Amino acid sequence: MADVSVQNRIAPGVTARLTRTFAALRYENYRLWFIGQLGSLVGTWMQSTAEGYLVFQLTNSPAYLGYVGFAAGIPSWIFMLFGGVVADRFPRRNLIIITQSVMMLLAFTSATLTFTHLIQPWHIIILAFILGIANAFDAPARQAFVLELVQREDLGNAIALNSTMFQMATVVGPSVAGITYALAGPAWCFTINGISFLAVIAALWRMKLEPTPPKARTRSALTELRDGLRYVLGHSVIRTLIGVAATTSLFGLAFVTLIPAWAVTILHGDATTNGLLQSARGLGALTAALMIASLGRFAWKGKLMTVGMFAFPISLIIFANVNLLFASLAILVCVGWGFMVLFNMANILIQQSVSDELRGRVMSIYALTFFGLMPLGALWAGFFAEHFGEPATIMLGAGISLVFGMFVFWKIPQVRKLQ
Repeated sequence: MADVSVQNRIAPGVTARLTRTFAALRYENYRLWFIGQLGSLVGTWMQSTAEGYLVFQLTNSPAYLGYVGFAAGIPSWIFMLFGGVVADRFPRRNLIIITQSVMMLLAFTSATLTFTHLIQPWHIIILAFILGIANAFDAPARQAFVLELVQREDLGNAIALNSTMFQMATVVGPSVAGITYALAGPAWCFTINGISFLAVIAALWRMKLEPTPPKARTRSALTELRDGLRYVLGHSVIRTLIGVAATTSLFGLAFVTLIPAWAVTILHGDATTNGLLQSARGLGALTAALMIASLGRFAWKGKLMTVGMFAFPISLIIFANVNLLFASLAILVCVGWGFMVLFNMANILIQQSVSDELRGRVMSIYALTFFGLMPLGALWAGFFAEHFGEPATIMLGAGISLVFGMFVFWKIPQVRKLQ
């Protein structure tokens, strides 16, 4: 009888914790989004992992990895801020369906070129550039779309679950890509990615959304863009959060570009090693995303973001000084945890602070720090690694991120007080 009593006491607590962790899944539209995006993101990570290793196989150059990353990010600088204006003007579901369809066609194009043995490094660069254009309009719409799927009080949980979904794909996708690449070649990774887009497109069509009234267009797109930029520059909290994300993207995340080279040059591995490294980082990030989702509506978000702001670069510095596979995988779990805590909390705090009419534009600026600065980081990291080696490159990027985090902690203490 005592055991039954204990079970009866434990069960409600476990149920309440699970309900809090997955609160956003109570909404049918969000469930459709979660399932569709999860399938698509697994495919996306398969393609990204296979593409990086294929480029390194074709060129044997870490610098070329940087060129591909740079080509993927240049469109962010050209189009993403206008993508935020478009996301504030037009139905976001329709916009996402268009961008996801374009991405699907690009994946099938990569698969066809690879199956026919015509694929060349310059093909990959061009396809990455076109994919970057689609992503420049897709990312702000997706970021702002979340509030159409859940009630405002569950927005933070939905953002955390979005990160959980993304990191689940990060764990599964690279590992499956490594195995698929080794057994069947990169073309099948690209094909699976193309098929996976059907899941999210179908989910978007099935959603029952509240009709959005047409928005009056009394001002030009350029004027609305300037309004968004002025809002961010004049809002001290959002400006600081975006600054932290920007510095981390430009310098700290440069290590992602070098993982294929690290797998071969430092760890003397192959495509499977590359996939394992990517998945280890994803496992740490997934753990952090689930942790944040389980916390519910907690009031120390700024403190948690500060922890991530230090945990990420410190873990990365340790990683740069290790050349054993098992230790590298363990440390990358910590790297992924710190990265996800930092970016997830920055996203939540920005979305809590921004006014609804400017949400698309502000989130486009935030997305630009990720999609626009990461390619610049890839470019400098590839060049630096070519001349000074991968460990020195990762140490430099992590060191700059750590110094900037210390500056924010010392000079802008209100960030860690955010709720």
